[in-house]
Order: sequence, then structure tokens, then C-alpha cells
Amino acid sequence: MKPVLLAFAIVLAIGTASSYILEPGPVVKATVGELWPKPKSQTSSPSYFILKRSSFQLKVTNRTCDILEKAIERYQKLILSVGSDERRSSAEVSKKSWRSDPNFIGNLEEVKVNLKAPCEQLPYLGMDESYELVIDETRASIDSFSIWGMLRGLESFSQLVVGNMLRVNTTTISDSPRFSHRGLLVDTSRHFISMNILMTILDGMAYNKLNVFHWHIVDDHAFPYQSTVYPELSAQGAYRPTMVYTPEDVQKVIEEARLRGIRVMSEFDTPGHTRSWGISHPELLTPCFDQYAGKFGPIDPTKESTYTFLYNLFQEVVGVFPDQYIHLGGDEVGFECWASNPDIMEYMKENRLYTFEMLEEQYIQRVVDQIDSLNRSSLVWQEVYVNGVRLPNGTVVHVWTGNRQDLLQRITGDGLPALLSTCWYLDHLAMGGDWRKFYECDPHDFVGNQKQKDLVLGGEACMWAEAVNDNNIVQRIFPRVSAVAEKLWSEEDVDDADEAARRLEEHTCRMNQRNIPAQPPNGPGFC
Repeated sequence: MKPVLLAFAIVLAIGTASSYILEPGPVVKATVGELWPKPKSQTSSPSYFILKRSSFQLKVTNRTCDILEKAIERYQKLILSVGSDERRSSAEVSKKSWRSDPNFIGNLEEVKVNLKAPCEQLPYLGMDESYELVIDETRASIDSFSIWGMLRGLESFSQLVVGNMLRVNTTTISDSPRFSHRGLLVDTSRHFISMNILMTILDGMAYNKLNVFHWHIVDDHAFPYQSTVYPELSAQGAYRPTMVYTPEDVQKVIEEARLRGIRVMSEFDTPGHTRSWGISHPELLTPCFDQYAGKFGPIDPTKESTYTFLYNLFQEVVGVFPDQYIHLGGDEVGFECWASNPDIMEYMKENRLYTFEMLEEQYIQRVVDQIDSLNRSSLVWQEVYVNGVRLPNGTVVHVWTGNRQDLLQRITGDGLPALLSTCWYLDHLAMGGDWRKFYECDPHDFVGNQKQKDLVLGGEACMWAEAVNDNNIVQRIFPRVSAVAEKLWSEEDVDDADEAARRLEEHTCRMNQRNIPAQPPNGPGFC
């Protein structure tokens, strides 16, 4: 660079830097002791207790079970670790502050954990997650008729405890979720996500009261699920022999999720997104001809052997994943390869299938019937519905693209339940705190009667893994998914993004302290 140009560039750089220093970005001031997601009803006062680290306990006073006992152990540690990495202020060192504060009402030795009904063993769609929490001069208790509600209540209490001195304000909360399905999809095919990262994600989900881990476990790129019936699928279809989820791994994910009140819903997407299946079983896929010669397309729906293979696999899957629902996929099925294949065209002619949508309908119907015969329920991506496939009553349609309002109106108008993901794609990045775009979306934002609104079960945030792996997936998910979690838990009128920003700033710091490496939500600031 010439000296004159270099000098000019330096002046520009200094000028730019100076203007930036003179006009810093806004700093969002975090709340203290506010909950995420916002509860249905909460009243608090300036009066507060101090928990004694040496003696405080969560005390079970009624029914218990393994889920509750392990939750007590986790939350006891979380609560007593609050503020442990903070420096004591001079006021605390001199013991001036709280001892002489008129709002200080004493030490809190215990919180009674009152589970009023026997524990259920597995979380499920529509489970009771309601709870009541009271901290006042007369009692300190968390009450619920359900173990799942008790888990949510324990999380809320843990969020109320703040500061190095473990302060908790007197508070009364009555809470329950707005939607029963509050999910996070994690794609483990495009990049393999290791077990320790999956465990971290489950913890983060619990801290946000999410309750469905949608495991998009296989896709075109890799087949990391280690099948016992067809072990060759992962042996040849995984990226590496070590990049697989063994039966023991899968059971660990299911168990750790269960202990946190999180369902694990598997997805084995067909007939498209199955190239990794064809590495070991090319006979499953459709050979392409003409300009597509040498390639393979979606699963061949004309062979009876296809359905025998799928039944054997799904029979295994329902024995491995205990959830009532299996996601069957059905999205982005290209018809070009089917159209180029003479055997497919002859089959369609013989069976009077005049469109590829009709062929797809026949395929989906066979697979849905298989799932029904295995006493499970099905979810499908929206293309299956849009393409005119006649779906059995109760089949859930998962909306992910296009005009969500129109689709939700049509799907629920036809009496089918729906899930929303269109506006909650975590792989769609924007500058800065882009959680606000997720916060603006509501599953009931469509024209329909109350019966139709009730058919919207909730929704899911989707973390597709083209550009994430172990090194950045958790940061991409949190705290952006927190915005989705609040939209699915809290009341419809909880929609003030500026107010939410302050609570999310605190909640992100809270997650950081709990070893969730959540990225900053709002720009400049510090924990």
C-alpha cells in the first residue's frame, strides 16, 4: 500500500474506532431472580430469606421415586452452587447488609417437596406439568400432583435463589404450560454429535422447561443409529465406526431425558433422505435412469421387500424408544428419479396410480399402518399432507415451511393435530441477539376456531447440523431456543420482548454458571 493511502486508511480507522467508542451499543441490564420461562401466575415481595449452605435441604414430605430422588440430588447441588464463583463484596464480608435489612425475615432451612400422587415412569404427550410454589413467613413448599410438575417446580425454585448469600424473595407461583409439546430437534446425521454434548443439551432443555427431544438420528449423510436387526446400516453408513450410537448410548439418552421429564421422539425419515441406508442396502432405493443414470433416488415403494425391511426396523425401533410417537419424515421427496424408472412407471400404470403423489400416498399409508400395528402413533412433515396423502385420524402434521398460518388453518380444519417449526429454525442465523425473531412467532397466530387452536399441540425449535458440530452446537442452541421455550410455556400475552431481554440476560448467565456455554443474547454486557 502507498504511504499516502496507508495514512488515509489509518485516519479512517481511528475515526471509525473513535465514533464507536463515543457511541457504544446499549447494555441490557439483567434482572435478578426472575424466572424463565415466565410462569402463569407469580406474586413476589421485597421480603427475603437467606439459605444456609451448610444446612439447607429440599425435603421430600410425601411420595417419592427414583425420578424425584435424583432430581433432589441435582437441584440441591445447583442451588447451593449459586454465587459460589462470585467475589464477596465488602458489605458481605463485614456482614452489614442483610442482618440489618428490614426486608430480611430469617434463614430458610428447608423447602418441603410435596408430591401428592404416585410417580409416573415415562413422560408423555399431555402429561400434567402444573405445580404450585410458596415461599412465605409460614411455609416453604413445592406442591404437585405429578412428578413432571414437580420437576418444573424444582427448576423454578432453583431460579429464584440468587447471589452469593443465597437470597430468595417471598414468592407465590401457580404455573402450568400453555402447550403440551415443547420440543427441540437435534440432527445427528449431518454432523455426529457426541454423547457428552447430547447430555449437555438435555440439561439445557430442562433449564428451559422443554419436554421433547426430537432425535433426527439418521439422514442422507450418515446412519449413526446402531441397529441390532440390521447392524450393517451403521457399520457401512456411519461416518466412522466410532461415530455411532450403540444400544447402550440410546438407552442412556432416553434415561437421562426421562429423569428430566423429557420425551425422546425418534425420527427415521423416509422415503427421501435415505442415501445412507442404500450404502448397505442399495435394493431399498430407486435406481435412476435417463439424465439421472447412475444415481439413486428415494426408497422404492413398489417392492414388497421394502415394507418387510421397514417393518423389521420399526419393530426394533418401538422396542428401543418407548415414546408413543415416531416421526416418519416424508419431506422433500423428489419425484424425478421415480419418473425416470421404467419399473416404477409400469407399477403405477398397473395399479392405476396417476400421479406421484398417489404413489407417495400408497407408500406413506403402508408405513403408517405398520406403525399403527405396532401400537404407536405417527408424525409426518407437512409435504405428506400437502401432497394429498389421506392421513389416519390422530396423525400429527409437522409444519416447517411456507405460509404457516394458512397451513395450520387447513390442517386443523381437517381435524388433524399439528406442530409448528416454521419460524423456529435455529440454523437460520442473523446478526446479534436474533432470539427476538423467534419470540415474535406464536402457534395460535392463524384464523381458526377454538377447536382448531386446541389441535395445535405446540412446536419445536430445529437445530439442523449442516454447520454445527460438537464445537458450536450448544452455543447455537442456547439461549436462542429459550425464546421458543417461553412462547410454548408462557401465556399468550407474554410478548414484551424488551422485558424478556432483561430476563433472558439473567437466564443466560444462569445457564453459563450451570456449565451450559450459552452465547450472549443481547450484545454488550457481562455476567
